Amino acid sequence: MRPRIIFCIAVSCAILVVILLALVSPVTHKKSRKPQTRPWLALSLYIQQPQTAITTDPRPTSFDSKGAFIFHHTLTEGPENTSRVVGRAQGFIIPVEHFAHSAFNIIYLTFDMPEYSGSLSIQANQVHDKGREELTVVGGTGVFAFARGLAIFSESDHQLSMIEAMYHVKLRLKLE
Repeated sequence: MRPRIIFCIAVSCAILVVILLALVSPVTHKKSRKPQTRPWLALSLYIQQPQTAITTDPRPTSFDSKGAFIFHHTLTEGPENTSRVVGRAQGFIIPVEHFAHSAFNIIYLTFDMPEYSGSLSIQANQVHDKGREELTVVGGTGVFAFARGLAIFSESDHQLSMIEAMYHVKLRLKLE
């Protein structure tokens, strides 16, 4: 009989301690804080031809025999070819009708700046070559990890020539 009474007192004390801790715990009395959301990030950059001394192929991009659009360009802060290089723009796009919605149609913007180091993946499955395209940012790495948003590509007013096409890229990103 005596062990049962001790057991009942121990269980009662344990229950009382749990109830008291729940009532006087500092965690339950803290004000609820909204999760910290990061603001939208807006960037304005230019995609230019890489500056090389000798050019064997004057075309700004290359097409393989099946029609794939492959490019490797320089990403700069401004429209001038002397602007600071901040990264690279690379892509592989298959504009053929039955591949128009292919997962391969991605543009990668790689940044190499102290404040922005990483890359962005931009889905390019609806490119119509109308001079202005609104594409979807589908992810990234580094500072841009899990980025979502919009990338607007437009032909720049600062074209150097018909051969050296330049694009203005406006990014509106939501970083997680």
